[in-house]
Amino acid sequence: MRKLFLGYPLTLVIILVAFGAYAQTADGNAGINQANTTVRGYFDAGTNLMYAVGAILGLIGAVKVYQKWNHGDHDTGKVAAAWFGSCIFLVIVATVLKSFFGL
Repeated sequence: MRKLFLGYPLTLVIILVAFGAYAQTADGNAGINQANTTVRGYFDAGTNLMYAVGAILGLIGAVKVYQKWNHGDHDTGKVAAAWFGSCIFLVIVATVLKSFFGL
């Protein structure tokens, strides 16, 4: 009779653990889906920020190249390639990431 009495609490504990695991799984999936939605929502803002940083770098680079050109420096071509290359890189990276992830 004593064995039967100990079986009920053990069964109850197993059922409660199973329900707890199921509830945590549902919350985990909901959390992952919410994080996915949030990150996708910020992606457009991040892409626009990369375009804005590229535009600012382009303006700064244009001023630097203009100053070097007016002073007659010989490395004007290298400076122009470096500044404008960084602007083009930011625009291309933003566009490729957007198309790669299908956003």
